Amino acid sequence: MNEDLLLMQFEELAEKLGIEVRYENVTMDEPSGTGGLCRIKEKYVLIIHSRATLKEKIRVMTDAFKHFDLSDRYVRPAIRELLEAQEEDKA
Repeated sequence: MNEDLLLMQFEELAEKLGIEVRYENVTMDEPSGTGGLCRIKEKYVLIIHSRATLKEKIRVMTDAFKHFDLSDRYVRPAIRELLEAQEEDKA
């Protein structure tokens, strides 16, 4: 699947879940730091380095969504496959 489309689908899912997605120029100690999920005043915010590659942005999104129970929500098949593949990799 096209990575641009996949990222857009992740962004749509985030919106449905009430997760704010921010693309910012992140300064981190680790050069490989590309962002992650945090909670600010009872609201989830996903901060992603604006200069991250598409692949890195998708990885950050995938890592963030593993924290949510999506079993009762419609999740596009491509996204569900990525999330399930990540679970299998950890097993």
